[in-house]
Amino acid sequence: MKSIDTQNLDKLYYSIGEVSEMFDVSRSLLRYWENEFSFLTPRKNRKGDRLFTKENIQQIQIIHNLVKVRGFTLEGAKQELKKEKSNLTDQLNLAERMKDIYSR
Repeated sequence: MKSIDTQNLDKLYYSIGEVSEMFDVSRSLLRYWENEFSFLTPRKNRKGDRLFTKENIQQIQIIHNLVKVRGFTLEGAKQELKKEKSNLTDQLNLAERMKDIYSR
């Protein structure tokens, strides 16, 4: 898998062609993932060309890792993302409670 260091991306927007090259996937696969994963929402210009931000590229990197590297199905990847989101939410709630306790 190509590791993309999103911290070193220097442009505000990347074309679908640039992103497809980064991950060595087809443009149609990126469009398909956009339809399947509601959180993946690149901007579009007046012509309808997709413009991907660093955040979009990070999202694609997560999807790519789950589907192409770890072998999840799309449904499995969606479930894993929901589980991870739930874990992150639980961790944030715990951190808030701990902060409340220590601030007393």
